[in-house]
Amino acid sequence: MYLSAEGETFTQGCEISLAPGQAHYLGNVMRHSVGDAVRVFNGRDGEWSARIHTLRKDRGSVVLRNLERPQCATQGVELLFAPLKRDATELVIRMGTELGVTSFRPVVTERTNTHRLNADRLLLIAEEAAEQCERLDVPHIQPLSPLRQVLAEWPEGRALCVALERQQEETRTVSGEALLIGPEGGFSEAEVALLKRHPAVRSISLGSLILKAETAVCAGLVRLAVARGF
Repeated sequence: MYLSAEGETFTQGCEISLAPGQAHYLGNVMRHSVGDAVRVFNGRDGEWSARIHTLRKDRGSVVLRNLERPQCATQGVELLFAPLKRDATELVIRMGTELGVTSFRPVVTERTNTHRLNADRLLLIAEEAAEQCERLDVPHIQPLSPLRQVLAEWPEGRALCVALERQQEETRTVSGEALLIGPEGGFSEAEVALLKRHPAVRSISLGSLILKAETAVCAGLVRLAVARGF
């Protein structure tokens, strides 16, 4: 279970408070009670075994016992994506977290469907996905930014892989520190031209079929992970 515990270092014997939703989940969903064992992490101090110390309807706490896994950073890439409809965007956050995305950067393109994101909701999904796949950190979700601004500020030496549908050119070496996936309907002609001119952009293929944006996210992340040897 992810416990943010901002400003508090995990140490043996330390009592950590649970958020109301976490107390509800442990008591009413998982049917745990005081004294039961749980595993917790905060994204900084590794994974700890703990015991439930107090548990009520909307609050509770755990006491840390032993460090079970030392903290390690997830080896992945930054994902830039155009926000989709709510369910599809949430799926991107969930799959991306499970596939090792270190940071999500939503970008506004000419064909972006939505310009509003519930950052708190997306962070909660990322936390739940981190718990599910047993990674010890939670990816950062950056504010929504215009694609043109992001590209203007992007360092030339930081490779950005981009899936450009219906484009024949492809960089021989499929590697990069970040992946950009476009919106439903793809990038506009002007955006494709802009991307092709950028010195950091590396064009990659995701196959001969036209994929839905959320499917392209999964395919692109897997392709880069395989190229890195994971």
